[in-house]
Amino acid sequence: MTLSKSQYIRALQCHKSLWLYKNKPELRDIPDKAQESLFNTGYEVGDIAKELFANGVEIEFDEYNFDSMITKTKELIESGCKVIYEATFKKKGIFAMADILVKNGDSWDIYEVKASTSVKDYYIDDTSIQWYAISKAINLNKAYIVHINNQYTRQGKLNIKELFTIEDITDIVKQNQHDIITKLDEIEKMLFQNEPNIDIGKHCFEPFECDFYNYCWSHIPEKNSIFDISYAMGKQWELLNMGIYSIDNIPLDFTFGANASLQIAHHKSGKIKIDKPAIKDFLNTIQYPINFFDFETFQEAIPRFDFQRPYQQMPFQYSLHILHQDGTLEHKEFLGDENSDPRKPLIEQMLKDITPNGSIIAYNQSFEITQIKNLASFYPAKSNELLSLIDRFVDLAYPFQYKHYYHPNFKGKYSIKIVLPTLFPDDDELNYKKLGSIQNGSDAMDTFANLHLLKDKSNIDKIRKDLLAYCHLDTLAMVRIWEKLWEIMKK
Repeated sequence: MTLSKSQYIRALQCHKSLWLYKNKPELRDIPDKAQESLFNTGYEVGDIAKELFANGVEIEFDEYNFDSMITKTKELIESGCKVIYEATFKKKGIFAMADILVKNGDSWDIYEVKASTSVKDYYIDDTSIQWYAISKAINLNKAYIVHINNQYTRQGKLNIKELFTIEDITDIVKQNQHDIITKLDEIEKMLFQNEPNIDIGKHCFEPFECDFYNYCWSHIPEKNSIFDISYAMGKQWELLNMGIYSIDNIPLDFTFGANASLQIAHHKSGKIKIDKPAIKDFLNTIQYPINFFDFETFQEAIPRFDFQRPYQQMPFQYSLHILHQDGTLEHKEFLGDENSDPRKPLIEQMLKDITPNGSIIAYNQSFEITQIKNLASFYPAKSNELLSLIDRFVDLAYPFQYKHYYHPNFKGKYSIKIVLPTLFPDDDELNYKKLGSIQNGSDAMDTFANLHLLKDKSNIDKIRKDLLAYCHLDTLAMVRIWEKLWEIMKK
């Protein structure tokens, strides 16, 4: 048996996942854009962290010749090298690569670099298996996790030492050594048997979603499954143990909370709930001219601009539809330059574009309000103007969140991506899937964050048009939903 550290972590999460990985890898799910973005962030953070221990020598990764990596590592150690990046070892059936290996007297310290902002439990297991293998080849002294310090604010040149936090986890890593041999024995026995009979459960998502999800969950209905119940508070697992997979088969005497019960009742009846007095009260709080407003933000592990923190949400774009009392609808928008900090020009343009009076409508307003507060802190000269906008906000999600209007197709949720296609099922103008490369907020965030790295500049105009089209639809959708609510009131 040969295991990498990632395979060992996979086995700790679920034996079946590792068995499938080793025996039926073709069943793995293809990584989506969000997962690829996480991988890329990890690579970027790993490269920057090497500057903490400069002048090291890197072992080039060679997926076709691991032995050459191991040999190169051994040669560097014997030659007196003090810092090695991606030092590679294979001992006791474990293939281990230390992110940073640093000489400390007659021994070595391991530094494992992570792109997160804290030490997670599986990082301990990750480093523990590293220690288990590497300690068989060289004398180890300390084990550390290097992670992002999200309290660091960039001002001028990037301060690498302040960007990262280094935590000593040596004691717990050493304690874990006692259990590793037992766990490896269990894993080895499992791998030489038939596919483990392990049912789905919370372990499918913890510490991360397994990439054999579609295979293992194939017996769960694609539509109207018990896992479509929102606010189920874990009770779907009780139903699963009872052999119940579909909402249609849930017994009448099975109890849920109010939200989940409402969802199930309307699913079974097919009825739409409309509380006209509550909807009317909500609509009457909105004043002309109505500013339908939406931000898009990006975040980066490594801050590029002054007064930016790691993973800080940075508004770079907005869309604004303004509906006047005479029925005139105008549109304004802003999209920042990917090569410079977009916040100041965005603030200045936004304060010109939003009307001096009237309501400002957002969908889930807490996000927009939070960004405005952050922008006010960033730009004190415009702070009063920005903060004065907050009291004018109205949340268009409100009547859906509080079930004044509820449709069975909402499945207990109320996001605009759920509400819009339910209210306008055949309107291509309001169909996010008809857009170009940007079809959701994650696409927008990741695309803009990486736009400055794009080598083929000929694609930038097309990408910027896609970004504008996506954000435009967000606010146009709000206009149409507002109109639909009035239409419902008039019927």
